[in-house]
Amino acid sequence: MSQFARFTPQPKVKVVKEAAGGKVYIDYKDVEKLRRMMSPNGKIFTRKRLSTTAGEQRMVSQAIKRARFMGLLPFTSATLG
Repeated sequence: MSQFARFTPQPKVKVVKEAAGGKVYIDYKDVEKLRRMMSPNGKIFTRKRLSTTAGEQRMVSQAIKRARFMGLLPFTSATLG
């Protein structure tokens, strides 16, 4: 048994949604899904950690920043709990 056998990766979060017209987007109002894409300190996880494409990662960061501005997500870890 190797030393990494006990490592269980986190389940992948499906990031993007598709609108009726076929346009791909990330919903900034889906706070629980966005919270799973952030560290406990409030930092946005990297592309490698989320396994997203570059375009999807830009949409993730924009959605998180939009949710922060709207007051749905906190800026700091003091209230992330």
